[in-house]
Amino acid sequence: MCTDTKMQTGYYDPDMCDLGEFADLVSRTTDRIDIPNASSAPDNIPVYELVSIELQLKGKEKRKELMAEWARILKLGAGVLVIKGAQPDHLAIDDATGVYNQIIASEKDDNGGGADHFAVAGSNDRIWNSLQKLCEAAPETFIRYFSSEAIDAVCEAWLGPNYQMTAQVNLVRPGGQAQQAHRDYHLGFQTAETSASYPAHVHDLSPLMTLQGGIAHADMPLESGPTKLLPFSQLYRPGYAAWRLKDFTAYFEEHHVQLALDKGDAIFFNPALFHAAGENSSSDVHRLVNLLQVSSAFGRAMESIDRVNMCRAIYEPLCKAWNSEMLSEVQLDAVIAATAEGYSFPTNLDRDPPINGLAPKTQQVLLKEHILSQQDPIVFFQQLDQQSQRRRV
Repeated sequence: MCTDTKMQTGYYDPDMCDLGEFADLVSRTTDRIDIPNASSAPDNIPVYELVSIELQLKGKEKRKELMAEWARILKLGAGVLVIKGAQPDHLAIDDATGVYNQIIASEKDDNGGGADHFAVAGSNDRIWNSLQKLCEAAPETFIRYFSSEAIDAVCEAWLGPNYQMTAQVNLVRPGGQAQQAHRDYHLGFQTAETSASYPAHVHDLSPLMTLQGGIAHADMPLESGPTKLLPFSQLYRPGYAAWRLKDFTAYFEEHHVQLALDKGDAIFFNPALFHAAGENSSSDVHRLVNLLQVSSAFGRAMESIDRVNMCRAIYEPLCKAWNSEMLSEVQLDAVIAATAEGYSFPTNLDRDPPINGLAPKTQQVLLKEHILSQQDPIVFFQQLDQQSQRRRV
């Protein structure tokens, strides 16, 4: 929602963000005509009961109709939906919770626990890659846990078939503080400067590549701080430039809504939706949610490239070209872009956590730092190998 004059550059920046336009967008109301299969829409959030949609999930054409409804909600509607009883096997949830608690205790003993995003350090417990860790620790539980037809259908509704499932456990204990309002992966995990370097049409693409979700592992009353949500906020196109602005965050805090969830419920939302985990002001609820971050199969290059070996091969010739002033800095950046991995993800966040930001240092940054500082090749090769090792599963 930007005027043509504002969009002449083809890029978004905070100066073009208009709180009035944003407020107009999020003041919409969910029309029940658009959500015929939902049981209700409290605070504009469509809510579906598994018992009411089970038969549709089992029929090919009816399943498509339901998935099309969900896709419209995520893209053009409230941007968020809830499926009550999405995982009805509470024993599987309890078994998974037991495994996750063991992992949390073990990781605390080993390294003090995982880093987190958008929250004060120490206010919660995080398990990175809870998907693989549960699968390897308790494969039978994993099978029961991820056998949900509803969860599979909503992932396919947004991303199509062959989606890539990942998950991270977030445990917020009584007294745990709220997160700051934000948008999520991809551009939400970048600094403001990096986000602004991507053209506007990529800001439109980013939310189509990922689906955010969460499975409640316990009953979550409002005082336990379930996710704060601002329906329709994904519609604001410059939102990745806006979410850090004080007037936007203040508006979010004043107008957000929250829904209580029961064990086995699942919530899914467009990653461009303004959202934040709430404060756990309860005295006894340990709010454990398995956060699902599901990615499109299309987020992959066509060929497998050994960029570590390319960086090794090019380092000394590139240093020589830079020292002899054969290359401008723009040309140097072009060579580095063709050579090294420029994105922080996917990575192993246990070993390669974000440092001074939301994303780990990239291979491109490492290569350029060493070129500019003229590090000895042996030093660069060692750090390159260490970085590569940290990123591996």
